[in-house]
Amino acid sequence: MHPSRPRTTTAARSLARTVLVALLAASGLIGTGTGPAAAADGEVTWTVATASGDFGSDRRNYSYTLDPGGRAEDGLVVANHGTTPLHLSVYAADAFTTGQGRLDLLGADAKSTGVGAWVHPDRPDVTVRPGESAEVPFTVALPDDAAPGEYMGGIVTTPTGAADGRRLGIRIRLRVGGELKPSLSVEDLDVRYSGTPNPLGTGDATVTYTIRNDGNSVLTARQAVSLSGPFGRWDARAGHIDDSPRLLPGDTWKVSVPVHGVTPALRLTGTVTLVPLLTDAAGSVAPLAAVEGTAHAWTLPWALPLVLVVLCGLAVAALVFRRRRTTTLYEGPGAPLAQG
Repeated sequence: MHPSRPRTTTAARSLARTVLVALLAASGLIGTGTGPAAAADGEVTWTVATASGDFGSDRRNYSYTLDPGGRAEDGLVVANHGTTPLHLSVYAADAFTTGQGRLDLLGADAKSTGVGAWVHPDRPDVTVRPGESAEVPFTVALPDDAAPGEYMGGIVTTPTGAADGRRLGIRIRLRVGGELKPSLSVEDLDVRYSGTPNPLGTGDATVTYTIRNDGNSVLTARQAVSLSGPFGRWDARAGHIDDSPRLLPGDTWKVSVPVHGVTPALRLTGTVTLVPLLTDAAGSVAPLAAVEGTAHAWTLPWALPLVLVVLCGLAVAALVFRRRRTTTLYEGPGAPLAQG
């Protein structure tokens, strides 16, 4: 599948295949979502779709399972719905998780080490005439020392020389053969108690932590947070916490969770429980064994020290008053003058 020039068809013949792509592009989704998508502020006059071939037709994205050193050949179809010729750059890039929890692709100038380094379009650019489409073949070629695990990336199109950031791409999910080791961990766990003016009441706390995907598979984390006093007494649990976004191997995700109704039991233990959720290429979700992280914090109602100071002051005052009542004053030797 290596034609010497782009293979063209009419836009009408590819319209059915690209309707879904156009809808996703209009919604402004990033190119590493569940299907073809756009990352553009201006008008997008083209769509992208997977080519039909040995891997099937009308696919929403690319998915491969290859052993180290393996190869696969596929294609990207670009359709021009505008009225002028379209000249696009074509490149592959690694995926990453944004601060908003969405998957995005590295820019053309950023260095990729996974999918972006192993996927090679047959040409760096393509020109598509108005109302037509063109197929750009590409090869997936893994090095012999490719590490086992899951990788995410995509193949991207962008106007040549454009500086407005318009991009359309399709996600690539790659599974490199070998042992899959899904793993999440809790890092930088911290408990902050905000106190209560009532020495016998409960207050609020904030639990912050970082989820790290330290395995070699793409995972989502189901989360639970609780606080307890000594010997597990006075347990308080956080409300519902949304699952984390999809985390790629090596990704981190920072979380801050409020917990209400916390008893200031001098020493609190905060516990974060994560259940890794593994999603396979078919979309099936499997919960894995839970992992936990704990941290401790000293708590004290801010009114209690004031109460203790007042009580100590009252005790000292009472002691002084009592001593004054029992003190005997003398005017001279052996002659008591008065007794309080």
